[in-house]
Amino acid sequence: MKYLLVCILFCYTLQASAQIKPFRFAFISDTHIGSPNGSAEEDLRRTVADINQMTDIAFVVLTGDITELGTTEEIKTARAILDELKVPYYIIPGNHDTGWSESGGVAFAAIFGYDKFAFTYNGIRFIGCASGPYVRMSDGHVPRDAVNWLEKELSTLKPDQPVIFLNHYPLDNGLDNWYEVIDRLKQKNTIAALCGHGHANRAMNFEGIPAVMGRSNLRVKAETGGYNLVDVRSDSIIFAERWPGRQTLASWTGVKIEKHLYQPSPEHLRPSYAVNDSFPEVKAVWKYSAEANIISTPATDGKLVFFGNSLGNITALDIRTGKKKWQFQTGGAVFSSPAVDQQRMVVGSGDGYVYCFETTKGRLVWKYKADAAVLGSPLIKDGIVYVGGSDHCFRALELVSGKEIWRFIGLEGPVMSLPVITGNQVLFGAWDRNLYALDRKTGKLNWKWNNGSTVRNYSPAACIPVIRDDVVYIVAPDRYLTAIDLATGTTLWRNNEATVRESIGISADGKWVYGKTMNDFVVAFPTSREKQSVAWKINCGFGYEHVPSMLMEQQNTVVFGTKNGRVYAIDPVKREMKWVYKIDHSMVNTVNMLSSKRILAATMDGKLSLLEVTE
Repeated sequence: MKYLLVCILFCYTLQASAQIKPFRFAFISDTHIGSPNGSAEEDLRRTVADINQMTDIAFVVLTGDITELGTTEEIKTARAILDELKVPYYIIPGNHDTGWSESGGVAFAAIFGYDKFAFTYNGIRFIGCASGPYVRMSDGHVPRDAVNWLEKELSTLKPDQPVIFLNHYPLDNGLDNWYEVIDRLKQKNTIAALCGHGHANRAMNFEGIPAVMGRSNLRVKAETGGYNLVDVRSDSIIFAERWPGRQTLASWTGVKIEKHLYQPSPEHLRPSYAVNDSFPEVKAVWKYSAEANIISTPATDGKLVFFGNSLGNITALDIRTGKKKWQFQTGGAVFSSPAVDQQRMVVGSGDGYVYCFETTKGRLVWKYKADAAVLGSPLIKDGIVYVGGSDHCFRALELVSGKEIWRFIGLEGPVMSLPVITGNQVLFGAWDRNLYALDRKTGKLNWKWNNGSTVRNYSPAACIPVIRDDVVYIVAPDRYLTAIDLATGTTLWRNNEATVRESIGISADGKWVYGKTMNDFVVAFPTSREKQSVAWKINCGFGYEHVPSMLMEQQNTVVFGTKNGRVYAIDPVKREMKWVYKIDHSMVNTVNMLSSKRILAATMDGKLSLLEVTE
């Protein structure tokens, strides 16, 4: 019997090898086009020229972080350089291409023509797909529509056809839905997985699937950058580092080509929902699964719930049942949080339009054309819609007609968050390092503030400012809480003792500014013009955390979401945790608190729930 099993496995290996004819391809990752001094561009041009002088390269694969900030110009520059290649190339985006993208990732797919690929070469099926996050800081996440696409693509293959899967992220818990990808790949003869993200050559293994991380193309402190040459033989795949124009180093790792009969992964390696059993008083009245990612806060008029998704669908659900009432298809991804007022719902789209709908039936009332994607969330006040876009403009529009009242054109980056209004000023952050205060009647700049850093990624652009007694409070990726004078825009004080990042909130009585730290704690600072320290904190045990889900308070209950799909509620009076509910395993957007006992929560994976607390 043992002899028979060995023979069967040997035959499987021969069968897998017999399908493959030897070839070589180039493996490039993490080019980060957009460097201030042009070195990233020089490194990629040198790599392209190096590949072009070879005669044995079949094609090139690139596994993400092609650009630094995902701007349209950076992507165009990358394509212009890569189009000089004399062989085909296949490319997917990484988190840098989508996380700060002024187009919400639309420009990458538009300029390169795709954000996922599948092709066969000498018997091997190569499959690559995008991984976010999109427009928000979070763990990596293969978009819901891409997971569906991957499943369909794999279903067309014969069980024994060799597969090489490519993704920017390693298939581990740095990618929040790693298990969905692995479980699908294990149903096929996946012989290897290639990734980037870590900027280093590394042999890996993802729950039994052989894997290789490729180095960054950047030179860093070396004389030149580099990439990998991959030799596919009948029985193995060999990786060797190449220094353009200099030498190919000896092979540093290899993967054996063999027929894989994968076993299911142990249950303990999958996300657990056991936490919900500990808080039976919290239930989902209903759950809705969208066909694509939701990366915004759902809105409601009390009868319907409104939200958009990354495929450009705007949907209205019955708030009592979670059943779909109407849907509208826009021309781009929707990352904007809808605003509702006077039986009108307003939302922006990656197609460059601001849309206004009649709430009941979804009739389009008007749409306003901006000059680029509108990822920012609108705010409606006194019949006026305030909204920022990726065309470096902030606008005021008439709610009734969509007519532009004024526009401010002094931005140097996109707006992706929600403005706030206080008195005669409208405040918002942009991905140009600045926080802006405009006269809300005229659009005139009153002041702008930044933290002094030249790094755009440190912009106060993802947080929603909170205000008390003419003091503006913001947090940013520089990990400071900052208090700013509302009248002048001058810094009153800054504090980084609690490592808050982009999540902020304010108590209902205005006495406390809340922050979610990057490890376990919610902290509270007294509101004051004088410099303050942490007054108290609550250990919520959520672990490492970095998503910009704002803290919301009603009736002595503070609610917020985390990157692992959990919604937390704390009692700021008793200073203890009240409950936790896990929706899925992806980022929870800022929640919509209908009351302390009814919460609308949406996740990046497209799950929308109405949570209800019964006591």
